[in-house]
Amino acid sequence: MRELAGSLSRTYQFAVASVVDVAGSAPRGLGSALAVTADGAAFGSVSGGCVEGAVYELAQEVLATGLPQRRRFGYSDDDAFAVGLTCGGSLEVFVQPCSPAIAAALAADPEPVVLVRVIGGPEPLLGKGMAVFADRIAGDQVIDPELVRHVTATGRQHFDGLELFVEPWSPPPRMLVFGAIDYAAALARIGKFLGYHVTVCDARPVFATTDRFPDADEVVVDWPHRYLAATGTDRRTVVCVLTHDEKFDVPLLADALRRPLAFVGALGSRRTNSQRLARLREIGLTEQELSLLRAPIGLDLGASTPEETAVSIAAEIVALGRGGSGLALTGGSGPIHDRPAPPPYVSGSFRTGRDLSHSRGPAEVGALATGRECPR
Repeated sequence: MRELAGSLSRTYQFAVASVVDVAGSAPRGLGSALAVTADGAAFGSVSGGCVEGAVYELAQEVLATGLPQRRRFGYSDDDAFAVGLTCGGSLEVFVQPCSPAIAAALAADPEPVVLVRVIGGPEPLLGKGMAVFADRIAGDQVIDPELVRHVTATGRQHFDGLELFVEPWSPPPRMLVFGAIDYAAALARIGKFLGYHVTVCDARPVFATTDRFPDADEVVVDWPHRYLAATGTDRRTVVCVLTHDEKFDVPLLADALRRPLAFVGALGSRRTNSQRLARLREIGLTEQELSLLRAPIGLDLGASTPEETAVSIAAEIVALGRGGSGLALTGGSGPIHDRPAPPPYVSGSFRTGRDLSHSRGPAEVGALATGRECPR
């Protein structure tokens, strides 16, 4: 929603369809959103294609009437290509005219916020919402803001006879890439694509330049361990050590592996990793701490080029954070979307916001409305 607000904060009129409930193998999670402007443009996605056309038409109806609507979409046994989720799951969307005041507040302020919207209750309150910041609120104060300031999970909640959809939003998670090499440039690019705030750090000023890393949010010239020691991290932070140089790696990993991070990985051969682990044991790291190190970093994709290696690393980060096996889906029998919670030390680590970066003009949305854009 925050990315959506950034795109639409200057738009006079638009409606937003948000996923407020999912069941089974639904392709998108809670909070996924599709916005439709008065001139017919669409931003975001609620289903990856299956019901986009129907939701787009519903949003146009909401724009015309000004009245919020709530609707469930599920699999159709009679016609697998009817309006429904051919993957077998179901999702419920709430569509409402969006408040420009809330959109402007979300877009302008990067600090943590909890967005609250009324999706059930008295008709005059449906669609009302407020953005609750640490020190203020924007929009309609529908309930006591103190009740929601510390909410940490997206979902439906009930307060004072109202059914609310509550979404906590934080700044993007951080990806710290150490080692200003060509692999780091490719990883910075894919890290940015995944929604991270990417920092590349290296002690060598000739290599750590913005020209070499145009996709990074920051390029820092400093000794890696010194930079990490002075940098705030949290359970969403990803650390990728690509220097494969002992004088850089060992003090850096000694700090990183003792922090509650989402992911710590290091580049290098198996022999390099074995030597690195021996040095880390010598300086006092425990086997439990060392077990958190993903090295050699990346999944076994047969990667060779920097770009392929970056895909391999990103795939491991996603698999670890989402509880995936890293195996091919072909031939498997387990669930694709509905997975168990990730390990405690990466819990909540990949709440990077919804995929709202892409947009479509009216002509492209017309293709959605006819059902021609639906994944197989």
